[in-house]
This record gives sequence, C-alpha cells and structure tokens, in this order.
Amino acid sequence: MEPSGMEALARTGLVPDAPCELAGQAALVTGASRGIGRAIALALAAGGARVMVGYLRQREKAEAVVEQICRAGGEAEAIQVDVRDAAACEAAVAATVRRFGQIDVLVNNAGTALEKLLVDTSLDEWDDLVAVHLTGMYACTRAALPHMMARRYGRVITISSIWGITGAAGEVAYSAVKAGQNGFTRALAQEVGPFGITVNAVAPGAIDTEMNQFLQGDDLADWLARVPVRRLGTPEEVASLVRYLAGPQAGFITGQVISPNGGVVV
Repeated sequence: MEPSGMEALARTGLVPDAPCELAGQAALVTGASRGIGRAIALALAAGGARVMVGYLRQREKAEAVVEQICRAGGEAEAIQVDVRDAAACEAAVAATVRRFGQIDVLVNNAGTALEKLLVDTSLDEWDDLVAVHLTGMYACTRAALPHMMARRYGRVITISSIWGITGAAGEVAYSAVKAGQNGFTRALAQEVGPFGITVNAVAPGAIDTEMNQFLQGDDLADWLARVPVRRLGTPEEVASLVRYLAGPQAGFITGQVISPNGGVVV
C-alpha cells in the first residue's frame, strides 16, 4: 500500500512540524520518480519548498510523489525531462519558473548506472553516460543560473557518487562521469559564489535503492564487511543532507563534495 503524504514526508526523518526553512522557495529535482530523487523531492517539500518533480519514463510514480506532497499540504508538479536533451532541460527550468515564479534550488539527480570493464564498454554506452551525467547537469544548471543570479540567491546540488572520489574497477566510465560532476561543482562554486549561489555535490556510497539491487547474498555480505556501520544507506539519509544544503543555513558551504558512505571512505 502506498504511504500517505504525511507518512511519506515523515519517512525523510524530519518531523512534520519542523521549521519550514525552505518556505517560499522553488526547486527542480531531476530523476525524482523513485529512489534517492523521490526522497529528495519529499524532503524538500517537508522543508516547505514547492517542488517540480522531474521524471523520464515513470510518469505514474512521479505523479504519486506529487500526490503525496499535495496531500501533506505542499505544492508540486510532475514534468517529463530527458536530461540528455539540452532543450528539454531548458524547458524544465522554464516550466519551474512559470509555475512557481522562480527557481531557487536545482538538484541534478538524474542518472544511470553501468557496471562493465572498460574494454567491454561501447562508445554508445560511454556517450550515454556523458549525456546523462555531464551534459544534463551542464544544461540544467546553465538554464537555472540566470534566474538565480538575478535574485542573487540559489542552491545547485548534484548527486554524484563515492566512485567519483575513489574510482571503482568495473565501473571506469561511471567513475569518470561522476568525477566530472565533482570537478564541475568545485569550479562553478568559485564562479557564482559572488551572486549568493552555492554549488555542492553529494556523493553517496551504497544506498538501498533499485540501482543497487545487484548486491545480494555473498556480494552484499562482502560489501557490508567493508562498511564500518555495517549496513547500506537509505535514500532518506541522502535526502536529509540535500535538504540541509538547500537551505539558507548552508550559505557558507560551497564547492564541497560530501560523501555519506557509512565510513567506507574517510
């Protein structure tokens, strides 16, 4: 049974009557129909933000996120956006501004995984990873920045990966694009800081989502043996960090790659 709106927001780990530090703000979250993106959309709404819920194919799941937010008293809308298409990214930002009058928070979350040796990775697979993780981030951010600069306030948060920090055998292409997101974050933070805009990346370790369902049995046990806290992370734990970075209280945090990974990398 699908949880109620209030139950879904409560699962972010934030009490429903917590101070709404994001009240009056508007956010666009790409890839928000499931997993970490869904948890982020709910967490931002719990903080008082109005949320544009981006999705690629899973319209029903995105609309379910919108329904949960609205049932809890929030405001949200679903929008289809293929981040591989720069024009679609620009349209999603424009739709956010048109619906809410502004865009204060951009969460570049849309992503795909690829677990292959480099010698088995085709050029098409490489190009697709670059298009989703780098071109999509570039296009969405480039479209949002003029609106943020005009208001001299903004939060750009990109969901990277621990492999963008350490690299991973069997995931060279994925590690490369995630490292690219981290470099983009550090450089852009220096460009737009004078406009009151912060730019950060969240680089999770293994999180309990559909993307990591391949971790089963002995593979899961082997991984957990490497994690000091001995468990996978939850989407809600990542979302709570994003909510903090999205708020005005995080205005002195920028250019950072923060990795909630259970202590695998310290």
